[in-house]
Amino acid sequence: MAKNLLIVESPAKAKTIEKILGEDFEVKSCYGHIRDLEKNDMGIDVNNHFEPRYIIPEEKEKVVKELKSLAKKSGEVWLATDEDREGEAISWHLCEVLGLDPATTKRIVFHEITKPAIQAAVRSPRTLDMNLVNAQQARRILDRIVGFELSPVLWRKMSMRNNLSAGRVQSVAVRLIAEREREINAFKSISTFKIEALFAAKDISNKPVTFKAEGSRYSVADDAVSFLQTCIGAKYTVRDIQIKPAKKSPAAPFTTSTLQQEASRKLGYSVSRTMLLAQKLYENGHITYMRTDSVSLSETAVNDISAKIKSQYGKQYVQVRKFKNKNESAQEAHEAIRPTAMETLAVDDADCRKLYELVWKRTMASQMADAELEKTIAKISISTNKEDLTAQGEVLKFEGFLKVYREDRDEEDMNEDEATEGMLPPLEVNQQVEFREMKAVERFSRAAPRFTEASLVKKLEELGIGRPSTYAPTISTILKRGYVEKRDKEGVKRDYRIMLLKADKITKLTEHETTGAEKSKLFPTDLGLVVTDFLKQYFDDIMDYGFTARIEEEFDEVAQGKIKWNKMLGDFYAPFKKDVDNTIETAERISGERELGVDTQSGKPVIARMGRYGPMVQIGSAAAEGEEKPRFAKLKATQSIETISLEEAMDLFKLPRNIGKFEDTDVTVSIGKFGPYIAHDKKFYSLNKEFDPYSITLEEATPIIVEKRKAKEERTVKVFEKEKIQVLRGPYGPYLKQGLRNYKLSKEQQERVADLTIEEALKTIEELKANPPKKTARKKKA
Repeated sequence: MAKNLLIVESPAKAKTIEKILGEDFEVKSCYGHIRDLEKNDMGIDVNNHFEPRYIIPEEKEKVVKELKSLAKKSGEVWLATDEDREGEAISWHLCEVLGLDPATTKRIVFHEITKPAIQAAVRSPRTLDMNLVNAQQARRILDRIVGFELSPVLWRKMSMRNNLSAGRVQSVAVRLIAEREREINAFKSISTFKIEALFAAKDISNKPVTFKAEGSRYSVADDAVSFLQTCIGAKYTVRDIQIKPAKKSPAAPFTTSTLQQEASRKLGYSVSRTMLLAQKLYENGHITYMRTDSVSLSETAVNDISAKIKSQYGKQYVQVRKFKNKNESAQEAHEAIRPTAMETLAVDDADCRKLYELVWKRTMASQMADAELEKTIAKISISTNKEDLTAQGEVLKFEGFLKVYREDRDEEDMNEDEATEGMLPPLEVNQQVEFREMKAVERFSRAAPRFTEASLVKKLEELGIGRPSTYAPTISTILKRGYVEKRDKEGVKRDYRIMLLKADKITKLTEHETTGAEKSKLFPTDLGLVVTDFLKQYFDDIMDYGFTARIEEEFDEVAQGKIKWNKMLGDFYAPFKKDVDNTIETAERISGERELGVDTQSGKPVIARMGRYGPMVQIGSAAAEGEEKPRFAKLKATQSIETISLEEAMDLFKLPRNIGKFEDTDVTVSIGKFGPYIAHDKKFYSLNKEFDPYSITLEEATPIIVEKRKAKEERTVKVFEKEKIQVLRGPYGPYLKQGLRNYKLSKEQQERVADLTIEEALKTIEELKANPPKKTARKKKA
């Protein structure tokens, strides 16, 4: 009897499911999408109800051929792609390509790859949900329309490279990052002086314990000093004590976005890395489906979690909870992300193991009791004025879920004014406490922090933009396009003032701190800023947060069968196409130009703008015939058209710099197409990141020349000067280099490389040009 053929998306998933289903099923992978829109002419017939034209990409032809062959031999074909819209669409494409009837073909879905879940799915198959398919098609077609129509507008209207692109969600994500950057640049920090006092009182063993109390803030230093002066010789008495019970409750189980956020905060994973690891865990049957915006847990899962908590920590730690979604249209999946079984699991891959442990802890904590606290707030009066100081303490009475897990917070959710809550000694009303010192410390207000990948996902989700499956690809796209870059920022040193009252004497001090240091933050590039401004000016709908969120809601309505997908596209396309045509006809070319001032030597204007190869500054405007051409200089990686000053711009024209002589030959430093370099004796040596071409000295440059020259000499086996062919040693053995191209030598040629003749070298190059080796795709690390 012919086996049943069950088709899934990935090979790892296929292996896991085949073990569960046994001999009756052959499980094969289609390796994701097997069809896509044609690239020519958009791949959409906009005049015929947005009818898509699909093709099988070349790289998928072999997979499709194999699946067709297997389908013919099989007793029945079952479709078991992922349970979201993307998975439903893949199943529909399989029906179309394999000649299956969507109305009768068995479609199974499951939220976890476990034996009970798979067997239950096989017992109750359904047919294809065309509403979900149409929602996916609508998203794919609309995004193709936006990209296809907008990108050529950018090529024609922007004075820079012509591989620019725009996208419905990606452009809004860049706008968020651009607006945050401008908010930071416009921010003016204000300093205030915070009163902090240190006291001592006896603990239960009669030993003195120091504790902190805080007072008012003053905007002027003299006012803070005046307050300290009123406290000279004062007595300090506990005026009031309030002890309040408090509770902390656990966070809901993970959704896609909260997993991405917490994995970023706790583990330092990028959004795409988190999804890659979660996919592996899901496909190996360790966690439930990782693309979900639901926080609910099944009754079976809750019972398993409760049993695990009871056996591991005791019944007093169990508190069954039901979490509800804020988003009423959460349609992507039926459950939150959780382990498929609550037994602690040994996962071989270290990064997978860390992510699994995070999911396990968060899931456990969600069904655990509240943490019970006791908050003490003591008001301390000052005998010489009417002000009170406040001391706060917190005692953990019952740890509850905190025994397992504590959620981290983003920078912008943290309040620097929150009092530090430590332990307080036993205090009583009317008790006099021993004064140690009081100080007024200068503190500075801070701008909102730049986005991390995770906090950007959080913001997009808050605005209703994107869905679980779109966050990671959106961030990958804006980084790849060069609109945004992820980098660190060094802090700057800053002085701050302290007025210290101690032993009835006020001393004024100045301390130093490093401020503004940031790690793995998203910065808009000048290209991203200019493109954002252009799109906001001419395509305000596409760039509007509310409009983009409404489009997402309409996709949800298509998925629920409430509206027709092609009507939704028609309503969008008519005004959008009108904006495109108007912009092509009326908009001027832009370069994000900003005049910085005048060059004092030439009297010519100094302009910062986008050029074909990136942000630059120039002295002088475009030259008329016979006039001197403008001078150009490239901006440093950390500089921006929007913030660069005239002085900083003029520094860029100091290159090339002659920094002295070595071996009686000039040494110069400059920046070229491939970055900063040293030039000496007609040879060029690249400069490492730790050296600044604008400040490097001859003493620093000389060892670089010597070391790199020696390394180059050791690397060079021989040179055929006339033919401009070099025989060089590389990490994989000797090879030939002609111009910018490298040519591999055979193993036998590598062994006798010193004896290689020019005839052999030329013959090898000709053969490799005629029959180039096939490139093997390297897997990129997330």
